[in-house]
Amino acid sequence: MVCLGNICRSPLAEGILLHKAKQAGLNWQVESAGTGSWHIGSPPHKLSRKIASFYGIDISKQRCRQFQKEDLLYFDFIYVMDENNYEDVKAMGSELWNKLKVDLLMNELYPGENRSVPDPYFGTETDYHNVFDLLDKACDKVIEKFSIDKKQKSLS
Repeated sequence: MVCLGNICRSPLAEGILLHKAKQAGLNWQVESAGTGSWHIGSPPHKLSRKIASFYGIDISKQRCRQFQKEDLLYFDFIYVMDENNYEDVKAMGSELWNKLKVDLLMNELYPGENRSVPDPYFGTETDYHNVFDLLDKACDKVIEKFSIDKKQKSLS
């Protein structure tokens, strides 16, 4: 799961997907990253932590990291939160870029529409709840899509 700073959207998406995978009995590795380097080593945003906790998901141990081009080799699939993240991952991936392994997360809910997960960074607690709801629904689709024949996946 990749967003800009790895403190709002992608940590929530990581926590939600990992929670759902465990509930489904799937042994998946799920991580998140940011395309920017501003928050490396920091915990997720306080409202991301608060909202995740509200829904019974603990993301407090996560630490922000920056996307690395080697992630394209290591992970089976990479979801990005918006088109800017997509273009950044493509550029950062350079010779390792593989368009078959990267997509916007919202395309799971709205195929081919390239909708963004809104960035709640400057928003209110309500904005974080709305983002959680979108991510929750999209992660249900990811579980459905990748758990059909495969019990072990690694997603970033």
